[in-house]
Amino acid sequence: MWSQFRPAASLILLFTLVLGVAFPVALSGLFGAVLPYQANGSLLRRDGKPIGSALIGQDFTGPEWFHARPSALTGTDPKDPAKTIPTPYDARESGASNFAPTSAALVARVKAEAARLGSGTLPADAVTASGSGLDPDISPEFAALQVARVAQARGLPVGQVRGLVAAHTAGRWLGFIGEPRVNVLRLNLALAGVARAGR
Repeated sequence: MWSQFRPAASLILLFTLVLGVAFPVALSGLFGAVLPYQANGSLLRRDGKPIGSALIGQDFTGPEWFHARPSALTGTDPKDPAKTIPTPYDARESGASNFAPTSAALVARVKAEAARLGSGTLPADAVTASGSGLDPDISPEFAALQVARVAQARGLPVGQVRGLVAAHTAGRWLGFIGEPRVNVLRLNLALAGVARAGR
């Protein structure tokens, strides 16, 4: 029996060390050297300090900022553990509301978002949450919808704010994969830079 157990145990130990330790450490080291920005979480910095990741959305609420798409994340109410409360863009969680298209709660939430944004045709990401609740990007259409509000709140020319949106709009990958998008954190960082430069 020992003659059969010993080779099996040796192989388990060998593959654990090679595939569970050496290979991940080697890959981490390789990608840390070749792609340090991506390997370290795509962190964005201001004054040398990390302020967020380009991969995880943040909840900007003031009129002077571009807002991300709605987030349907909920968490435990600290005052009553039996209840849940909205926790938009809480990076400790990820998920959707899982409401069906016929859900009265979903319809009410979309209608409330639409009423807040005003009349007219609205892009889908302006009123619906993403599957993760942490989407860092919005459509150029949703960004354009917010230009006038941001420009007025900041006292900037509309054309200047529109130019920032255009400069921070990423196209389709390889020209045909995905959709054009605007990273909200990058765009708001650029806005903050304009404000600081104007002081």
